[in-house]
Amino acid sequence: MELVWHAAVSGAVLGLVYALVSLGLSLIWGVMDVVNLAHAEYLMLAMYATYWLWALGKVDPLAAVPVVVPVFFGFGWLTYQLLVRRIVRAPVAAQIFATFGLLFVLRYAAFAAFGPNVYGVWRLGEGTVSVLGVPVATSKAAAGVVSLAAFLGLSAFLRFTKAGKALQAAAQSREVALSLGIPVDRMYALSWGIGIASVALAGALLIPFYQVSPTIGDAFLLVAFASVVLGGFGRVDGALVGGLCIGLLENLLGTLLSPTLKLLFVFAVFVLMLLVRPQGLLGEPGR
Repeated sequence: MELVWHAAVSGAVLGLVYALVSLGLSLIWGVMDVVNLAHAEYLMLAMYATYWLWALGKVDPLAAVPVVVPVFFGFGWLTYQLLVRRIVRAPVAAQIFATFGLLFVLRYAAFAAFGPNVYGVWRLGEGTVSVLGVPVATSKAAAGVVSLAAFLGLSAFLRFTKAGKALQAAAQSREVALSLGIPVDRMYALSWGIGIASVALAGALLIPFYQVSPTIGDAFLLVAFASVVLGGFGRVDGALVGGLCIGLLENLLGTLLSPTLKLLFVFAVFVLMLLVRPQGLLGEPGR
């Protein structure tokens, strides 16, 4: 029983970071109905940015967050202005091919800049903290706390600020939002900025215990899609629930059955959810 409890707590901590990875993907879909297939490539680039700040300037990954997140907010805003605004009202196939092409541009730019080698932040003698009686590495515990704080902060932004309410109005109906004088194009750019900033935050939090290479995005893109499908596309709370479910499933089933097959169990549940409840746990039918 103790082993199960340890696996559950560790899975929940990791699930919070998974949820943060999927947050931007879900937000962009909810506001614009655009699926960003290049989403995890921004995670990869943020991990590289955090790594090089540590390698060259000895900047702790957590201390790098105030630098990395605003830069990637600007990166997301620029991506919208240069590419996404041109295809936002295009057929779905055009949107998919555009973001798929962006995925390869970013990936092979990383190959050209950094090569195929794997990099990681090494911390000698890192301590642990107790989370519900379970010892968890300090970097992982910090990642979980910051991820949860990011969700609470975004929820408060959407609920209590004028810009957040305008963003929700643009998500519900472009035409109605325009009739109310809301600058929809600016709201779309804001959603991309927030979406990419959130996945960059996840990248900065992951680098202390995940190695980075130009192809690291593949695994996290699958996890992000599984999370938003489980929780419900377009919902901030859905991304949180979905990420926690993925983290718990991965750790619990991997511990109890087979660590080498843990992702198989996760994606089996993912496919089952698509068949039984395609709108996700918190999604509305027809969404």
